[in-house]
Amino acid sequence: MFRDESRPVPVEEGEIYEVTIQDIARQGDGIARIEGFVIFVPGTKVGDEVKIKVDRVLPKFAFASLVE
Repeated sequence: MFRDESRPVPVEEGEIYEVTIQDIARQGDGIARIEGFVIFVPGTKVGDEVKIKVDRVLPKFAFASLVE
């Protein structure tokens, strides 16, 4: 499922979200999606249900870290 590029990004830097890791990136980071928007989460694996804090938002994807 691809995002419509004209839609606003559905996440904000500094915000916390609960997500499920759906895929693993080539670099080994977990991948979560919110409204189809890709978020890379290091230190996770497929199936993990985690709380993340969005660190950096780019036009097509974001980076986040785990929240304890």
